[in-house]
Amino acid sequence: MPFSSLNLLAVAASAGLAVALTPIVRVLARRFGMVAKPKTDRWHKAPTAMMGGVAIWLSVIISYFIFVRPHTVQGWGHFPSSYLDAVILASTFLFLVGLADDLLHSKPYQKLIGQIMGSAFVIYYGLSLPWTSSRPINMVITIFWLIGITNAVNLLDNMDGLAAGIAAIASAFLALSFISANQPLEALMLLTFAGALIGFLVFNSNPATIFMGDSGSMFIGFFLASAALVNVAGGRSRSLLPVLAVPILVLFIPIFDTTFVTILRKISGRAVSHGGRDHTSHRLVALGMSERHAVWMLYGFAALSGLLALLVQRVNLDVSLAAIAGFTILLTLLGVYLAGVKVYDDTDEAIAQRDNSPYAFLVDLSYKRRIFEVLLDVVLILLAYWCAYAVKFGALSGSNAWNLFLRTLPVLVFVKMASFLVMGVYRGIWRYTGLDDLIVFVKAVIISSVLSVLAVLFAFRFEGFSRSIFIIDALLMFIFLAGSRMAFRLFRQVLPVSHSAQGRRVLIYGAGDGGELLLRELLNNRALKYSPVGFLDDDPAKQGKLIHGLKVYNGNGDLAAVCRKTDVDELLISSTMMSEERLEKIKEICRNQNIAVKRMRITIEDLSD
Repeated sequence: MPFSSLNLLAVAASAGLAVALTPIVRVLARRFGMVAKPKTDRWHKAPTAMMGGVAIWLSVIISYFIFVRPHTVQGWGHFPSSYLDAVILASTFLFLVGLADDLLHSKPYQKLIGQIMGSAFVIYYGLSLPWTSSRPINMVITIFWLIGITNAVNLLDNMDGLAAGIAAIASAFLALSFISANQPLEALMLLTFAGALIGFLVFNSNPATIFMGDSGSMFIGFFLASAALVNVAGGRSRSLLPVLAVPILVLFIPIFDTTFVTILRKISGRAVSHGGRDHTSHRLVALGMSERHAVWMLYGFAALSGLLALLVQRVNLDVSLAAIAGFTILLTLLGVYLAGVKVYDDTDEAIAQRDNSPYAFLVDLSYKRRIFEVLLDVVLILLAYWCAYAVKFGALSGSNAWNLFLRTLPVLVFVKMASFLVMGVYRGIWRYTGLDDLIVFVKAVIISSVLSVLAVLFAFRFEGFSRSIFIIDALLMFIFLAGSRMAFRLFRQVLPVSHSAQGRRVLIYGAGDGGELLLRELLNNRALKYSPVGFLDDDPAKQGKLIHGLKVYNGNGDLAAVCRKTDVDELLISSTMMSEERLEKIKEICRNQNIAVKRMRITIEDLSD
């Protein structure tokens, strides 16, 4: 059956089924008390109906038997009789396992046994990841894959619409992968699955009126994990990398979030299996993003990883590896930045660390990023050098340029890492990277590039090499080096602290150097619990301008009106040059508005006596 636009009617029908069934399930869940109540380790704030997984499962099953299975070679014969039947049957079993947990609150080991049973069934019907030449090893890897993805989706279900939306995006890209591999029936199954999720999202998006529960998350996770096996069953991909990378990339966001939470909970001494408000989505909200924007940002990363999965299937090995490396670096930097976001109070952190002393050394190590910097720079050196060759010569795999690249790569890594060390690249602190650091990077890149040319000249007599390669490499190396170090400041701009976040709303009087210094201190030092909303300044030339995204208001105008407009709690004066007369007038106006007035002072105290 060739895939056509008419198949989209099946997708619409699946979405329609979910839209029709979800309100019915919601009413029944409320009637029978299947409601999730707010808890300290959960995100929702109001009692919310559960059992949304029932509506998702029914929509997928009905759509499969109406639109997909009649077109199989076996038709309405023996069941299960194909890979698709095996996926549906095993996923249904996991749905029942999750449903039992929703109703009876199963033990973790009981759910694990159910996941192993479902995995064994899928493997029995011939679905596995062909990642090695050993069938027993592939079977073990496949079990870990199925259980891992199932639980990853379960953990990802921590904010309204997040798990369902990510799963819909992943299934859509899996469907496109099936279409490119000439597997239209498999693509139709994934698209109807995506349609059911989209229909459920009508009620699960923020603010959600129903949750999917474990019945939904386990069904969705296992369905995606096992459907990805159909894509690589029998080694249909034309090269090894798609077989290895495509399933991981399509489901990269659940994998990333689970890995991120697992590592941080282990470091802080918290139980990985317990719920918590420390996922990627929660940390984005803690930075000041709204719940909806945080979810949409993760949707964007999921779509980007899906596009990367499609790219891997179509380009050469070296291009695929470079693209994967770049995407991994981006998410790693974001992960390191988000790891520093405070999501628990100091008392909770102290108790967790005291009760888990074996991890104490890891907590200390988490604040020392030098090892991470060194490993990151090795990857950046590889990426910059490869990009230089790709810009100059285009396709590299199997060419003479590729051979030159591989021969000289160890030399460049050795020379550049030594140069970076000597030039002081690893002495700075990322969050305070500034112009002085960029000058150091320029010097380090220039010196390392010159030494690299001399090393290649000495070792290979520069035979067959292009001088422009090293110029391009130097430019890219500086961009990558400076970009990685400026990443935290960039994230602070892209993910700004919400001006409506917790903390006293303040106006800063003085839009000069002192005001900018005060603003940076308020933004960087969250312990102060201030939320800056704007500046005041007497200079007419500064009025209406923006400083770090905050507007400068007229200090000589109606100060009371500005304070009412910005709804501030305090006024912080950054200048020490203000006259006493002007200060008294400001204090009087603020006193009438019930606004506190404070002044920043920087003093140097002599302690030599």
